[in-house]
Amino acid sequence: MMRHFLRDDDLTGAEQAEVLALAARLKAEPFAHRPFAGPHTVAMIFDKPTLRTQASFAAGIAELGGHPLLVEGKLAGIGHRESVADVARVLGRQAAAIVWRTYEQSRIDEMAAYAGVPVVNALTDEFHPCQLLADLLTVQEHKGALAGLRVAFVGDAACNMGNSWALAGALAGMEVVFGCPEGYAPAYGSAEVTTDPVAAVHGADVVVTDTWVSMGKEEEAEARRALFAPYAVTADLLAHAKPDAIVLHCLPAYRGSEISAEVLDGPQSVVWDEAENRRHAQKAVLTWLHDRRGETA
Repeated sequence: MMRHFLRDDDLTGAEQAEVLALAARLKAEPFAHRPFAGPHTVAMIFDKPTLRTQASFAAGIAELGGHPLLVEGKLAGIGHRESVADVARVLGRQAAAIVWRTYEQSRIDEMAAYAGVPVVNALTDEFHPCQLLADLLTVQEHKGALAGLRVAFVGDAACNMGNSWALAGALAGMEVVFGCPEGYAPAYGSAEVTTDPVAAVHGADVVVTDTWVSMGKEEEAEARRALFAPYAVTADLLAHAKPDAIVLHCLPAYRGSEISAEVLDGPQSVVWDEAENRRHAQKAVLTWLHDRRGETA
């Protein structure tokens, strides 16, 4: 059995801490580990729009001594022109690992079943586990230990980021509270949920938000902005968190919508550290998976 990183709880709490410690070391010494020296190829497939994911994986794979092979998802026609299983069988013989940013979780699960090399979820409709590793690394840098911190996720929590925070936050021993309208809670985990954004943010060490209009839901934009308006991370809402609270947003951000420009560009925002940390966290998980080829969970 091959170890993969398809959802946040593919790691245990101890393994998550191990990956985060490795990410911190790789950030301090970018070329200390080069498991893909040769170079070995790592395939990157993108079915959805991307900036940070493509840039951070490409840069990180190069720093690990590897060659990032870009596979344009639409041109490959995965699941249409060729089955996911057949693509997996082909790429698994060309690459040391496969990174995929796609739609349904079932697609990446099938890729992992047939690839024969580690597969990493670079985002699906259900989970965004690499982003969460970057988020946790960022919080760890600014707050020290993760366990016991209160995290408030406000806005649309019925999304991949909500699901991943519910799982990854619990693994890290954090208290994650979701402030969202009725019916917009995460589908995974058992975190506290409230419809009151002030109650969610009260006493928080970390405040997290995400776009209200995820990819594929653009036709709902107007209705969503009206529904989620009370959950916007403004200076007034942030005032209910701890004075030294930090603010995360996985980007792209829409100033004046889910977050104000004053907060996003203000002193409590750590979003640019968070964006950089995608590279270090992803390098760590790729290295960790490479070193454990053949192990079972």
